[in-house]
Amino acid sequence: MRFELSEEQAELAATVRGLLAKRADSLAVRTASTAETGHDPALWSVLCEQIGVAALAVPEAYDGVGASFFETAVVLEELGATFAPSPLLATTVATEALLAGATEDAKQRLLPRIATGEIATIALDDEPVLDGDRAAIVLTVRGDELVEVTGAVATWVESMDQSVRLARLDLSGAELAVIGDGAAARARAELVGGAAVTALAVGLADRALRMTVDYSKERVQFGRPIGSFQALKHRMADVLARVEMSRSASWAASYAVADPESDPAEAAFLTHAAASYALETAALAAGECVQLHGGIAITWEHDAHLVFKRAHALGQLYGAPHRHRAAIEL
Repeated sequence: MRFELSEEQAELAATVRGLLAKRADSLAVRTASTAETGHDPALWSVLCEQIGVAALAVPEAYDGVGASFFETAVVLEELGATFAPSPLLATTVATEALLAGATEDAKQRLLPRIATGEIATIALDDEPVLDGDRAAIVLTVRGDELVEVTGAVATWVESMDQSVRLARLDLSGAELAVIGDGAAARARAELVGGAAVTALAVGLADRALRMTVDYSKERVQFGRPIGSFQALKHRMADVLARVEMSRSASWAASYAVADPESDPAEAAFLTHAAASYALETAALAAGECVQLHGGIAITWEHDAHLVFKRAHALGQLYGAPHRHRAAIEL
């Protein structure tokens, strides 16, 4: 098991980080989150066309990059550190569902579209669907069948975290076409969704910690920076330790999910364990970020509320921490 990024993976992370630093600052994130599209189409276009984020896990046979889910997880961690609203999570889960359960004809038809940047999503239950109102490719699972949906009526659903786009789908008048094995698609989608949310949570926790540490060096109380107080040092050190352990767990899970030869049971165990720990770490880091920033953190102008909202949202998307632990116990 490797617990470090390869040179190419590190370069990928640095490239995405540099782009997001220029295109996803606080004002840009707030503007994109409240826009009609729910994200910045120009940023998504650059991510797809210049870096190929949507094509990373798509095999070369379907016009993709031919990398793996792990490389996508590297990008998701960087996205998690910016709060930038992005269709990458939903598109990645839908991509992996297609690869796991779709017929060859469906793969040949849909995966090249995803590789070019068309947004995709998959509905696994009756709950609101990620990016359901802006996806060009909509999938769902009905019984044991993977179904492609055309013409569904999508209604935007307001969420606590505006950077996470949700919608309800009305399939009553939609055209439904069976394109593969629903059981395999569902299993893969749930596994990848858990690992992907874990990567986002690690990025978020790291960002929250950096915000807190930077503020503690600037905020002066009793004639000295609050970061010099031992009690606050201990609290930030505890968060740092948890962030690093979360990152290791996330990478282990992502490697296992990406490896076609890995034991499915082991991949599931690592994913549930990593998600449980990382999601709770993100919540802890968000709470400490708010508390150690003091009164300024509860104002709309400060980004601490973006951290708090994202941590809450991630803890609900593909299972709360206690549900991941319950899956391990079973």
